[in-house]
Amino acid sequence: MMIVDGVEIAYEEAGPQAPAGTVVLLHASVADLRMWEHQFPVLAERYRVIRYDRRGSGRSGDAEGEVCHHEDLLAVMDALEVERAALVGSSMGGAYAVEAALAAPCRVAGLALIGSGLAGHQWPADMLEQARERVHSSVPADRLARYGAGTADRVDPAHVHAMAEAHTLWQVAGPGRGRCALSDEVWETAVEMCRLVFERSWTGPRSTERHLAPPAAGRLPEINAPTLVISGLSDVRGIQEVSGLLAAGIPAARRIDLPETGHLPPLERPAEVTAALTTFLSEVFAPART
Repeated sequence: MMIVDGVEIAYEEAGPQAPAGTVVLLHASVADLRMWEHQFPVLAERYRVIRYDRRGSGRSGDAEGEVCHHEDLLAVMDALEVERAALVGSSMGGAYAVEAALAAPCRVAGLALIGSGLAGHQWPADMLEQARERVHSSVPADRLARYGAGTADRVDPAHVHAMAEAHTLWQVAGPGRGRCALSDEVWETAVEMCRLVFERSWTGPRSTERHLAPPAAGRLPEINAPTLVISGLSDVRGIQEVSGLLAAGIPAARRIDLPETGHLPPLERPAEVTAALTTFLSEVFAPART
């Protein structure tokens, strides 16, 4: 554990005695640091690799009051004496990596953005309606409203589990696929991580997010770090569209599309994602030619 702004942050790190560079893994909002179970040890054969649970997630302390996750990321790097790193972010972890690259460009050697979010981007109305129909409807509306407001006298574990399964089916499998698209191991891991997300969200203290200003969505051409964008072609359409914005908006960004893959490619397609990251990082940290 480390302390960032008075909050305990759970983290793990590994790597050789003389690493070729440092890599920080940033988890999705529906997950925690366990989603990097395959990439963490493989990348640590060559790099110093750090994965952590952002505040309010996993084993880290609660998110309370105003929270700024990209500032937390830079504070984690400070605490671990990391001057510069490649950032690998999934979902909103990718959004925070982009914000960090804009706020402190000299500290970001490269960006790998997997099914990434983008701060300042407005999700399309049809995506929000699909979430209401497929996910929010799994819990009675009156109870869901009280859970979200933190005013429920108790949280029913059955509601937490129902919400986690519905969200995993819609997003991790993808709206066009069914439960059978995911192996039992991937399904159970994703549901368990998602269950903890909703449990903490509904039972913990209230918080609000502060993002970079001006928003990242209008500043992509400012990013000068080498960038890899990975998108699952079975992911929610609105999220795939963000991958398109990132690939088109960040100078010289490269994009990899993974067929039959939902929102968490590192979990569902571990070998493919690890191979793509290995190739990308070898280029990011290639020795300078003289």
